[in-house]
Amino acid sequence: MPSQSDRDNAQRQELKQAIFDGMSPRRQKHIIKKGFDKWDPFLEPKDPIDIRRDVSRRTTKQLVREYLQSLDQQTYSNSQGQAAMEMALGLINDDERIWAMYRFALWYSRLLEKEGHEPGSGR
Repeated sequence: MPSQSDRDNAQRQELKQAIFDGMSPRRQKHIIKKGFDKWDPFLEPKDPIDIRRDVSRRTTKQLVREYLQSLDQQTYSNSQGQAAMEMALGLINDDERIWAMYRFALWYSRLLEKEGHEPGSGR
């Protein structure tokens, strides 16, 4: 007598075949080319960008909003908003380029403080 997992697997294979049969011939050809056995129509979708969270459990939008609210109105510009969004997306997506810019900015800030300069006053 087949086990429950064998029956579940058989049902899954039948459903997989039914999904495949309902596709256009062009899409079927694409799946066959990559390998029908490797194809998994039941994969969970990846998290959309807007619900990905960082280690503090904040979304990109939350990070940017909190950062921009921390600025005084004279400091804010559209350019700053765009830069904050790019940085937040890069940090949440673990983009090495963004992490490198972040580490450089920290290093530069410490360097300026060590030499007695005010960070951000170099304009």
